[in-house]
Amino acid sequence: MTTSAHFAKKLSVGGKEYQYYSLATASADFGDIDRLPFSLKVLLENLLRHLDGDNVSVDDIKALVDWQKTGHSEREIAYSPARVLMQDFTGVPAVVDLAAMRAAVAELGEDPTKVNPLTPVDLVIDHSVMVDSYANPEAFQRNVEMEMQRNHERYSFLRWGATAFNNFRVVPPGTGICHQVNLEYLGQTVWTNNDTDTPTLYPDTLVGTDSHTTMINALGILGWGVGGIEAEAAMLGQPVSMTIPEVIGFEFVGKLQPGITATDLVLTVTQLLRKHGVVGKFVEFYGDGLDMLSLADRATIANMAPEYGATCGFFPVDQVTLDYLALTGRDQTLINKVKTYTQTQGLWREKGHTPIFTDSLRLDLSDVVPSLAGPKRPQDRVTLSGLKRHCNDMLALDIDADKESRKALLNEGGGQPQASHVVDHDIEHAGEQFKLKNNAVVIAAITSCTNTSNPSVLMAAGLLAQKALAKGLKRQPWVKSSLAPGSKVVTRYLEQAGLMAPLEQLGFHLVGYGCTTCIGNSGPLADVIEQKISSADLNVSAVLSGNRNFEGRIHPFVKSNWLASPPLVVAFALAGTIDIDLTKDPLGEDQQGNPVYLQDIWPDNAEVAAAVSQVQTSMFTKEYAAVFTGDDAWKNINVPKERTYPWPESTYIRHPDFFQGLSRKPAAIEDIVDARLLALLGDSVTTDHISPAGSISDTSPAGIYLQQQGVGTVDFNSYGSRRGNHEVMVRGTFANVRIRNEMVPEEEGGVTRHYPSGDKLAIYDAAMRYRQQGAPMVVVAGKEYGTGSSRDWAAKGTLMLGVRAVITESYERIHRSNLIGMGVLPLQFLAGTDRKTLKLKGDERFSIRGLNNLKPKQKLTVFITYADDSQQEIEVVCRIDTGNELSYYQHGGILHYVLRNMIGSA
Repeated sequence: MTTSAHFAKKLSVGGKEYQYYSLATASADFGDIDRLPFSLKVLLENLLRHLDGDNVSVDDIKALVDWQKTGHSEREIAYSPARVLMQDFTGVPAVVDLAAMRAAVAELGEDPTKVNPLTPVDLVIDHSVMVDSYANPEAFQRNVEMEMQRNHERYSFLRWGATAFNNFRVVPPGTGICHQVNLEYLGQTVWTNNDTDTPTLYPDTLVGTDSHTTMINALGILGWGVGGIEAEAAMLGQPVSMTIPEVIGFEFVGKLQPGITATDLVLTVTQLLRKHGVVGKFVEFYGDGLDMLSLADRATIANMAPEYGATCGFFPVDQVTLDYLALTGRDQTLINKVKTYTQTQGLWREKGHTPIFTDSLRLDLSDVVPSLAGPKRPQDRVTLSGLKRHCNDMLALDIDADKESRKALLNEGGGQPQASHVVDHDIEHAGEQFKLKNNAVVIAAITSCTNTSNPSVLMAAGLLAQKALAKGLKRQPWVKSSLAPGSKVVTRYLEQAGLMAPLEQLGFHLVGYGCTTCIGNSGPLADVIEQKISSADLNVSAVLSGNRNFEGRIHPFVKSNWLASPPLVVAFALAGTIDIDLTKDPLGEDQQGNPVYLQDIWPDNAEVAAAVSQVQTSMFTKEYAAVFTGDDAWKNINVPKERTYPWPESTYIRHPDFFQGLSRKPAAIEDIVDARLLALLGDSVTTDHISPAGSISDTSPAGIYLQQQGVGTVDFNSYGSRRGNHEVMVRGTFANVRIRNEMVPEEEGGVTRHYPSGDKLAIYDAAMRYRQQGAPMVVVAGKEYGTGSSRDWAAKGTLMLGVRAVITESYERIHRSNLIGMGVLPLQFLAGTDRKTLKLKGDERFSIRGLNNLKPKQKLTVFITYADDSQQEIEVVCRIDTGNELSYYQHGGILHYVLRNMIGSA
């Protein structure tokens, strides 16, 4: 049998010998792969290195080589990333699971320290800082202090994890955004495994628990975002199951015009790729225009892969990659390994090389124009010159158009109609009086990993601020301004260039290092402004240099949100409105009363280049020298010393019962007999419907629980922030206020009917009553069940309610996988059968037998007993699709399977 050893070869770099797995040998054995996309070559190397005849077979490799014939494959492969990246929102529940696994091992009398990540994990705390204080020199310190107060319990737990687990590192708060830290420091491009006498070189790859993990593809590192359960499995050494993807080529030619930013470019790329349709596909960038794009520009484009819908947006390695590695202080030995390895493996981009793609697009960089995107989707690009016309069209639409034409325009991404014709209101705030109007910009935020990783746009923002001050311009008093860089290096080079001071003079003081406004942590507006927006139902705007602008995400009082480059963020803070054509309308007046136009203060390319040239390698080496150390507040957090977590009283971190009573060997799977229907749902039920991330109602089961624990409603926080507490999350499962359960058709929200009593109850309360009665439960739904974010609690909560099986017309891939990963059986109706043809009402009982002898994709019989005791038998397909998935299900979930393997019982 052919194994990975067949492809192992030797390579010398700097006089040292390394081992690698040769793509040239694979090409000789299976066929020419020279024109295979670079991203698929990385996957091919991954298969060669893990070829064992079990998880990876020769047929998998053949399928990947044969992909070139059609640009398409249905083959499912096992991908093993080199490492895992997490942020704190999604990382906390993963660490909770690891801690619970240690407790379970200890209960079995085994050594709990056997439970450790087998794949290196870095967790960066970046999602918890909020912009409470702004536009003052103390803003950063105040926001950091409030962040530590709010999150003390969570941070103590994460610090424990950093000391208790091997292969697990935590980057403290106040350091930077995980994607920028990954780009500037963590990413290696070529990974070195030193576990053997001859170290092994292979491509740096990863999965992350944040969708913008894709940013790292700019460095030639293949990576994308996954759900929490998939990430936990990967860090515990399990491969990620995936279908060989289609790869869409995107060719760049030409050169950007003077004054055009990387933000303008990425918004154009996002619009084009969304229109083309790349959901679930790889995008790979190629063409001679790549020579005109800096690594930071490439990172801007790679970052927004989730916004254009792709799994990732990949840039192959070339000289630009090496130059960036050198700039950011990577060791010369690493740089030499990257160059030698990628050139030897055919992973180095040569000028004129064009791979085979499933399909391709082309963009002349000279065609890109100044742009924004909004008001509620990142793919809805609007040219800067067309913004004012867009706003006026929407206002006219609200006044004159009928509802259907308004709805049609909105569905095309037009934006939110103006809610009021009242145009101004007298307000006094911060010692100034002004009128607040529709289209006013109330938030101007230089934020997010997308743009704060790019020195050219940040220097441009500083230069524009400098020139604006020289003309006597100032920020409008109703604008909340902030600067939240993705790493400390940003403030260093802004200071070095003399541009931090002018930004601060316009109110763009440092507010924190983290994902602030873009994640919705924009903090409150002034009370008087919020009151006026609410009382007059004004449509006001935020302008931010981020990647997400979904309605209601940035701030609950801000209906319209616009993505823009950092210099445009500053410009709109000066203008104070989006009802302006900045290509010809003045921003204001200078000291002599003359109009000042954007073109008067827009920095030219030479000025930006001169400022960018002041970015020094020493800035990176200094800031990242103690990246895992943290400040005094972090270092002074009390950390438990035990190797198993002591689970102190907390409403944020609780010991989950996933592993309580764990046996060394999995028990036989019991058949499902007379299960009750907990929820009867329609099409396109999202993971947010199943497990909401937003606010917690005081009358909901979760809200009642928190009040019973002594938590006041003002301190509820959100479901997202309490993901480490299973008691909150299980009570929040199916609790979205917009979910519709067809068992209670007259009501919206997380309610159901309990049978045989017929009582109307919250879904959680009904589930607990069924559990007390010893009745298993099922959920029935329509098409596309589990779409949206790959939220692990959508599967965890389903299990904890007591649901044994879900029966739907179709599944979203990741949620189906997550259900199996938690030991919930996913079943699928055959064509022609659904909840409507079966005339389900909710008072039926369901039985499914033969579960202890399952096979992948097996057909099963479901016995349905109606309220009148009549019965019907239907066939369904078991959507456990692979042998690995079956093993996970038989063990009660992927974490149980891994845990038993760790103690040698599986």
